[in-house]
Parts: sequence; structure tokens; C-alpha cells
Amino acid sequence: MGVWTDPQGKEKSRAFETKTAALRYANAMETDRDRGDYLDPSAGKVRLEEIWPRWMGSRTIDPASEIQYESKWRLHVEPVFGRRMVKSILPSEVAVWLTDIMGAYGPSTARSAFLVLNGCLELAVADELIKRNPGQSKIVKKPSRRFSKVVAWSDETVERIVEAHPERFRLLPTIASAAGLRQGELFGLSVDDFDFSLMLIRVRRQVKRLGKEFVFALPKNDKERFVPMAPVLAKAVQSHIERFGTTTISLPWEKLDGDIQEYDLIFSWLDGRHLTARLHDELVWKPALAAVGVIPPPYKDSRGRRRFKTDRTTGLHALRHYFASITLADGVNIKELSEYLGHHDPGFTLQMYTHMLPSSYDRARQAVDRRLTRLARRLTDQSRTRTEIGPELEPPDPGPELP
Repeated sequence: MGVWTDPQGKEKSRAFETKTAALRYANAMETDRDRGDYLDPSAGKVRLEEIWPRWMGSRTIDPASEIQYESKWRLHVEPVFGRRMVKSILPSEVAVWLTDIMGAYGPSTARSAFLVLNGCLELAVADELIKRNPGQSKIVKKPSRRFSKVVAWSDETVERIVEAHPERFRLLPTIASAAGLRQGELFGLSVDDFDFSLMLIRVRRQVKRLGKEFVFALPKNDKERFVPMAPVLAKAVQSHIERFGTTTISLPWEKLDGDIQEYDLIFSWLDGRHLTARLHDELVWKPALAAVGVIPPPYKDSRGRRRFKTDRTTGLHALRHYFASITLADGVNIKELSEYLGHHDPGFTLQMYTHMLPSSYDRARQAVDRRLTRLARRLTDQSRTRTEIGPELEPPDPGPELP
């Protein structure tokens, strides 16, 4: 029997088959106690499903993230680890589980599912239920965000796409390409968000889906921002409002039971409803792409419904990439672009658009030319003077070296 005392002075014991094993275990527990690393052997006998609600309750997240986390727990984490004692979860099991999700669902789902599992395990460490988080083992290869090379559409392609839109919705891709707004932010634009005196667009809300319902919410990353408005865009906005007016839309703020907010939106369906991503994509965006040959013509599925063949490169988000490409090409720096796009970190913007940065070779040549012209002229003049007065005199022979 291995016997030791815990940090509170209480005697603890555990049975072993041999006296040697019992002594080794008891000594290890007392060493941990003396170092301040003591962990109650019975502490980890808690199922992960008991930790999950505590972890969720400890986080401050928006309703959309809450829905996403609950989905990842229910579909991916709970079936494998929910009934497991937290102390029994091994790094190798986490590694295999993560690899399986990567293969079946891709890196994005794997990242979200791992965030949930890892969060629960970190809470278990913080509450001293386990000593180490198995999800942080070196053998667990966490899925990293990979940036595929963004290819921006040409000016001509963007112009043709805009012209292929019905007139009522033609301003929407125009703003997307000229100001870089996200789809939900475009759907939430109010007439009051345009400052025609300062020539700025104030991006301060989006139309956001929560389950099957919709709310008004802050833009992604919970940040309002200002985006410069070009004169040509300002004229297009004013013309659109004069012709099509606005529609007053009422939705809850941030959550389904949130306070009802009312805004005069510049985009809506003819029946007065706010735009939604799925309907806009199927009824407006994809038909415009097909009309100009960016995607193939539509086809009929087995139920006779019209379908379009698209991929991630042909979404409305492509117009944000176009905005990034034209602003970078004209000298806007990464930090400024990051602010205009509403990114959480300029480093993210740099990773995504670094290949679009114009070459610095010419700028470097011009900088050196401007700053060092006088020095170069002086060196040239000195060289010319030496040539005119003849070669420099050779120094006198110092004679033989002294022994």
C-alpha cells in the first residue's frame, strides 16, 4: 500500500501489487506536493461532457459562434470523447481523431472541432483535473490556416459582372469592388452609413444568420470601420438611392431575443424583405457570373432545379480581393488596407495579399537616386579631376625592412 499526505495534510493511499511500486508512487506524490505540482489522483475522474458546459459558460462569444461550437461538440467531439474520463484521454487518440476529421471534412472543420476539444482540456488543466493537456502534445499536428494564392479578376471582368446584374442590384457589386465590404455588410448598408461630405463609408453592421433566423450585428471581429469612398462610387450610390429609394428593415440586434433595431437599407427584395446570402447567390450573383462566362451555364438537377457549378474563388468575396489588388497597386499600404477590409490583424492581410504587392525594385532605385545624387555627383567630379591632373604620385620607397 502506497501512503502519502496531500497539501492539506490529509493522508491518502493507493493499493499496489508490490511494495516497491507502492513506495515509488508515494514518493512521487510527495515530491509533487513539495514542488507545488500535486494533483489529486481522483481529480481526473470527470467525464469530458461534464467539462464542456463549464467551458462554454466561461467564454464570452456571439450567438453565431455559440451555435458553431455547439455543432462541433455534438457532431465531432462528444461522440468520441464525451463519455471519457478526462484523465484517460491520450495524445495519440487526439492526434488520430484530428487526422480523421481533416480527411473527412477538411482543415476548417478540424480547426473548429479542435478549438472546442482543446478548450475543454485547457479548462481541465486550469481546474487541476489533469496535469497536462493531451491536445498540446508534440505529436498532435494542429491544422494551420493555409493561404491559397488569391488571383484578382481583371478590370474588364469586374465591369462585365457588374453590368450583368439587374439594375436594382448593380450597385451591390460596385460597392464590393470599390470598397471591399463583405456580403453581410453590403446587405446591412443604410443610407446613413454614407458620409458624402467626408467621402467615407461607415461600416457598422451586417445582416447575420443565426440558425434559421437573421439579426443585425456588428461587422466581423466586432469592429466598426471607415472606408474611403471614391467620387465615382459616391455618384453611383446617390443615383441608386434616388432611383430605388430605401427599405425600412427591422431585426433583432446580435441575438434572436435582442432589442429590435430599424434601419433604412439601400438593398432589399421587391417584396420589402432584407437580402440573404443563399437567395442572393442563386438569384442574382451566380446568374451574372454565368452570363459573362466566369462560371458555366446552369444545369438542371435530378429534381429539375436550376443549379450552378461554382467554387470558393467565384463567390462575392472575390470582389474584396479585387479591391485589395487595385488599392495595393496604387500605393495603399498593408496596414491601411487591413483597416479598410476589417481584418483583425495586418499580418493576416499581409499573408493573404503579399504576392499582390508591387515590386519594390523601382522604388528602391528612385529612393537611392533622390538621396544619393549629390554624393554620386561629387564622386564623379573627383574622378574627373584626377584624370585631368594625371595619375597620382607613387609613395616613396621606404627601403629595405630592418632586421
